[in-house]
Amino acid sequence: MTRLHGTKDFWVGALRTEGPAFAATVAEAQLDIPVPSCPGWTLTYLVHHLGSVYTRVRSIVGRGDTEPPPGPLTVPDGLPTGAAAVEWWRAEFDQLMTVLERVDPEAPAWNWAPQPKKAGFWHRRMAQETAVHRWDAQMAVAAGEPIEAKLAADGVGEVLDTLLPAGRRGSDQPFHGVVHLIASDAGQEWYLRLRGEGVALLDTDTLLDGDDHHARAQVSGTASDLLLALWGRLGFDALDVAGDVSLLEGLRAGR
Repeated sequence: MTRLHGTKDFWVGALRTEGPAFAATVAEAQLDIPVPSCPGWTLTYLVHHLGSVYTRVRSIVGRGDTEPPPGPLTVPDGLPTGAAAVEWWRAEFDQLMTVLERVDPEAPAWNWAPQPKKAGFWHRRMAQETAVHRWDAQMAVAAGEPIEAKLAADGVGEVLDTLLPAGRRGSDQPFHGVVHLIASDAGQEWYLRLRGEGVALLDTDTLLDGDDHHARAQVSGTASDLLLALWGRLGFDALDVAGDVSLLEGLRAGR
């Protein structure tokens, strides 16, 4: 089994599906209701957060250089509420799509990961950010639908090859051991070695059939459930788990 390597077209195509699905959900909802998968957030704040992410990413990609932006991401005060918030979000999404559709993924653009500073990073990040928050919005109105298998498998890969190596892990505790993840509906698997504060994604394509990773924990499920568990939206007990389950907290993505 091999891991997907996404492309600009793949991620932009995902955004064309996930963005309208998010908009349709929040347009029909009471925006003051809580978002259970994002404790302390309402749907209004979720709309403001995602739209503010789009604003910031647009400025990063549009600069054409690798200099970091000033300050952290913030959700500004004074953003519209109610139906006007949804229309504001739609405008931010449309502007983001215009930028991402036009930009060469090889163009220079800053990112926070230990990866080449190229615009393609943001095609992937925005597709995954939008997909998970679409799920958050749908769960708030008890209408959650899984993330499409290929997109979710790419999202699992992003957590393992980008977020965790960048230090964006939910727990600051040290973990040691190898975890084997299997996306049963996407024909993909990953081995991740946890080594204290660091992580290493093991490339199964370069290993001999007889190589033994000595996995201490194994997790199997749909790609969507795997991704949502890595983002803390589902408990790992919702998947098929074997071995040292304490290692699994070392896989949680965080900000």
